[in-house]
Amino acid sequence: MPEEPHEAPPESAGGRFGASIRNADYLPKWFLLGTTIGVISGLGAVVFYLALKYTGEFLLGYLADYHVPTPLGEGGSRGSTGFTRAWAIPLVTTAGALLSAIVVTKFAPEATGHGTDEAIEAVHTDPRAIRARVVLVKLVASALTIGSGGSAGREGPTAQISAGFSSLLTRRLGLSDEDGRVAVALGIGAGIGAIFAAPLGGAVLAASIAYRDDFDYRCLLPGFITSGTAYAVLGAFLGFDPLFGYIDAEYRFERAWPLLWFVVIGVVAAAVGYLYARFFHSTVALVRRLPGGPILKPAAGGLLVGLLGLAIPQILSSGYGWAQLAADRDSLMSIPLWIILLLPVAKIVATCLSIGSGGSGGLFGPGIVIGAFVGAAIWRLGDLAGLPGVPERPGVFVVVGMMTCFGSVARAPLAIMIMVAEMTGSFSVVPGAILAVGIASLLMSRTNVTIYEAQRLDRAAAEAERTRGDSPNVN
Repeated sequence: MPEEPHEAPPESAGGRFGASIRNADYLPKWFLLGTTIGVISGLGAVVFYLALKYTGEFLLGYLADYHVPTPLGEGGSRGSTGFTRAWAIPLVTTAGALLSAIVVTKFAPEATGHGTDEAIEAVHTDPRAIRARVVLVKLVASALTIGSGGSAGREGPTAQISAGFSSLLTRRLGLSDEDGRVAVALGIGAGIGAIFAAPLGGAVLAASIAYRDDFDYRCLLPGFITSGTAYAVLGAFLGFDPLFGYIDAEYRFERAWPLLWFVVIGVVAAAVGYLYARFFHSTVALVRRLPGGPILKPAAGGLLVGLLGLAIPQILSSGYGWAQLAADRDSLMSIPLWIILLLPVAKIVATCLSIGSGGSGGLFGPGIVIGAFVGAAIWRLGDLAGLPGVPERPGVFVVVGMMTCFGSVARAPLAIMIMVAEMTGSFSVVPGAILAVGIASLLMSRTNVTIYEAQRLDRAAAEAERTRGDSPNVN
């Protein structure tokens, strides 16, 4: 039987070691906890990466004879040039979604969806509430969803895996509620930072992911230890290269007025990010009202994604390889203009069908790809029209689009900006990025929209909610 989620463990929890951790000073406590969470987060990211890699190679590669492009940090393959078994694509996406739904429904229904909201909710309500079995179920279900071509990211599963271990640690060691909340937040940041090889961004994310308009400084210093350790563990197995290599790392701003293009990126990316969040949450609400059970609905979503993928292959699976190709001038020019313009919306639709219908996977990854093609579309149109100030290569627009679109809608602009800079090795784009991300975040702050509905407004609101003893439902 699982532990009662709202019942604190006894003082004897964890034995002598648990008591020593609870009574330790700040530095030794968070050095030990941070290192432990970091090791498990890194190992969890490695296991999930390998599970996803081999699942994708079997389901899409072997069964459907279709290979998705991969980013430079994962080999830089350009993937298949077309479908040799087009009929197999919708069958594979449907079967993967069906198997994923069966696993989730039978073993851990809370592992459905993107997972990050559930981890954030544990931070705010009960850091002991994530069941241990969710870790394994989330890993298997997400590998099936994404490996079969479902449009989802791999950060949600790693966040829930790492947060699940932190929740288990909180229970077993009898940590206080306050320490438990920090531990689960550290798990979220370390898991996401590890899978994207972005340790600094992961540390900052741990301190900002739980709130729309606030920053929890208690998580920042332990986050450095946790994310750094997770990155070291992942790198020891998979290498330390940035996910997307070094995109326009030598780019330099030489004049002021071309920065106006980043104002355009900020406005357009904010609008697309807003559409992403609203459409996703509307899809979740609609699917709940539709007839059919928790197995049939994800399978239907998988079928629709497969059919859409036949027309626009770029929406299949995570799509990181396509974001890589969008940053290269020759590769981007080879993609039809209509696909580039339509792809941000098509990727939103595919993600809502895959995850909003009850599939398992993250929202961060698709948000990165959506933003990449927002930047690519703006560059392509500007280049086609011969407008002044457009750089010779699209990489800088693509990188800033990644940062801006998801950073604003996730209400974590600084963390996402740092993470994308680490993922692309492109810190030289920061002057334009802070302008675009700042504008998009200001526009988004005028709304109540966020991709993560479990986020609270700020620490004061979260504390007041806990004092009252109530909490909103997570959609």
